Formats: sequence, structure tokens, C-alpha cells
Amino acid sequence: MSSAREKVNRRISSIRSLLCVGLDSDLEKIPEVFHTLPDPVPAFNRSVIRATRDAAAAYKINTAFYEARGVPGLVDMEKTLGEIPAECLTIADAKRADIGNTSRMYARAFFEHWFFDSVTVAPYMGSDSLEPFFAYTDKLVFVLCLTSNAGSQDFEEQRMIDGRPLYEAVLEKVAGWQQGGNAGVVVGATKSSLLGALRRTAPELFFLIPGVGAQGGSLEGAVREGTDVNGQSALINISRSLIYPAGTFRSVEEYEAAVTAEAQKTHEAMRLAL
Repeated sequence: MSSAREKVNRRISSIRSLLCVGLDSDLEKIPEVFHTLPDPVPAFNRSVIRATRDAAAAYKINTAFYEARGVPGLVDMEKTLGEIPAECLTIADAKRADIGNTSRMYARAFFEHWFFDSVTVAPYMGSDSLEPFFAYTDKLVFVLCLTSNAGSQDFEEQRMIDGRPLYEAVLEKVAGWQQGGNAGVVVGATKSSLLGALRRTAPELFFLIPGVGAQGGSLEGAVREGTDVNGQSALINISRSLIYPAGTFRSVEEYEAAVTAEAQKTHEAMRLAL
């Protein structure tokens, strides 16, 4: 069994939380109080982590927000990764995949240089583009399956010649690609009517569920329909609605108190739903 999967399931069971905190840290959105500090993005991320560490099972770093700032952004990403508690899963939300040689380099970057526990990948170039990621049997590989955006209708929800939607074929393939339980899929909480059916079809896969919070997906529905028979093997990602609470903050402590309150409310809702 994937050691990354075992780690996060232990955390889920220990604190009864599926919360994955999305570190979509945007210089234009972080509170003004952090702009007065050296290295405002790492300082902001440290505050988010401090405020949520008792409620979080995982942290997802959306690499685009760091890559967009070039080398300084990547340095901030590396600093942030070092702040995440060891008992929590780390996810590189990078959505990578390419021909084999390139994917090997991507896998090496996220699993050997930055030492993430898991990564998000895109399936549409097929098995040889993802095999280098699945070769890391101690990690978790989250394959985009049925995403929360409206554009999922363009490809993911299109019917194939046999009548099945494409996302069902992706689910089937991922189940066959996994090695020792190291496979997962990304399924949006906004697709709540389909989430339970996908879980029943693939009980052995780990589900990463975005779309709760700012995108309007149901938290209770995601907990109820997304977990396995043990109430594990699922994470519900919340980013903007958690890390950018409403209000003006005169101090870092005020900001952290607001995030802590929101994280605790989310955690309690998850405990009740599990």
C-alpha cells in the first residue's frame, strides 16, 4: 500500500477531518498586513498553516501561483512545503503529463526534488504519459476525472461511441494503472449527483474533491458520497473561501483567528457528516 495513502488515512481517522487546505496564494489577494513583512507569500502561508493545522489532513499547493512569479515564486513554494506538518499529505497541484521522457522529469521534480507526497496529472495522453508518476508506488497520483469547472462538458462529459461518458473511461483506466493503492481521481463536489456513483464504481481509488466553498459544492454531500466504506480515502479541498476570509485585518493574529474560526467550522461539519 502507498505510504502516502496510509499516512493521510491515519490523519483522517485521527482527527476525523477530510480537509485539504488549498494554498492558492496570490500576492494581489493576500491581506495588506502581510505586504509589510519580508517574504509576504511564505509569511501568509505560514499563517494559514498555523491557523488550520489542527483541522487539516492535507495541504495542496497550486503550483501555478508560484510558477507565475518565476524563481522567487519557486523559492516561496519550497519554503512553504517545509512548513507543512509531517503528518499531513502534501499535494502538488500541477496537472502535468507529457510523453514518457518529459513525464519522468516532472515526476522527478515533484517527488524527488520537492518531495511532495502526491501530484495532480492529466490523463488525455494515455498510459505512457502517466506511468512515470505511478512508478513511485509510495506516492499518490491524482488523475483529473470529472472536474468542477463548467468546461468539463467539452470533453469529460462527452459520450463515447459505446454510450459511456469519457470520465467513466478515465475512472476505469486509473483503476487499472494504480500500483499498490497509489492512484486517485479528481472529482468535483459540484458534480454531487455523480460523485456517489463514481465512488461505488471505484471503491479502491482515493478521491480528491474540489469545488466546495467558493464554487458552491455541498460539503456534506462530498463527505457522504466521496469517502470509502471506512470513511477514508477522500479529501475535500477548500481554498479561497478559507484562506481569504472577509474583513480587514490589523494584525497577523487577527487574520489567523478568522481562518481558524472558519477551519474549525468546516472541521465540525465534516465530523458530523462522517
